[in-house]
Amino acid sequence: MYRSGTAMAWNVFKFCTALRGLGSIMILLVLGVVGVSYYAVVVSNYWPALFEGGLGTLSALFVLILFHFLLVMLLWCYFTVVFTDPGSVPPNWRPVLDEERGETDPLTGGEVVGVPEDQTSPRVRCCRKCNQLKPPRCHHCSVCGRCVLKMDHHCVWVVNCVGALNYKYFLLFLLYTFLETSLVSLSLLPRFIAFFNDGEMPGTAGLVATTFLAFVLNLAFALSVLGFMIMHISLVAGNRTTIEAYEKGTSKWRYDLGRKRNFEQVFGMDKRYWFIPAYSEEDLRQIPALRGLEFPTKPNSEVPGL
Repeated sequence: MYRSGTAMAWNVFKFCTALRGLGSIMILLVLGVVGVSYYAVVVSNYWPALFEGGLGTLSALFVLILFHFLLVMLLWCYFTVVFTDPGSVPPNWRPVLDEERGETDPLTGGEVVGVPEDQTSPRVRCCRKCNQLKPPRCHHCSVCGRCVLKMDHHCVWVVNCVGALNYKYFLLFLLYTFLETSLVSLSLLPRFIAFFNDGEMPGTAGLVATTFLAFVLNLAFALSVLGFMIMHISLVAGNRTTIEAYEKGTSKWRYDLGRKRNFEQVFGMDKRYWFIPAYSEEDLRQIPALRGLEFPTKPNSEVPGL
């Protein structure tokens, strides 16, 4: 059983490593789905409906405005995740306190000098692959080949790691993807139903095929992203990453500060910035967790960290 699990992990690792060279293809795939959806909703169906007059014009105008708004937000969040560094360990970074174990005694110079080559103190975490010290909640990404601050996972769709500095942007990308794909599915649903009831759909064969493909793709993405969103909502509520949830399970967590503060550790306190891929300067100054190096814990907590 152990050898089988090891072999499976190795196969997954090789698969993920091979995805390094597929970055452009994944981005083009996302843009391809967007293009098919745009053609089906705007060009083929709702733009022509604008000139029908009456209630059809109003409904078409509403769909087009909402579609374009969500599309802009989706692409804004997507490319922000793609091009934002998730957070790397600063050169010559040294811990001040043993935050991982919840200790308040400062680390002495002897406990950090000589690591990671000679790790003599159990109070200091280090990465043997990067040969450097690791801040709290930091993990090594085998795909990127480096340590990532508060790493959640490596996402092939955004061709990047999801970590401390772009986790909020990733969550917003999920939100707007779900809303956009749901809108496309609902707006094309009447055409989809008419095709099966009447056996025909107005337009050329290419238009019918594009509409059918867009409906199926967007419905599939909406359902899959919904499940992913539910999982990450629970992670944000408990102030955990995907890696931490996998390694620690449902045990008590020293970084769980309550749902409100846990939410602020990801989205900030300024409500004006909650739904856009950016932070206010005040939040960046007041919330160290947004920088990925320091994380508040429960006072006098005896709960073990990661």
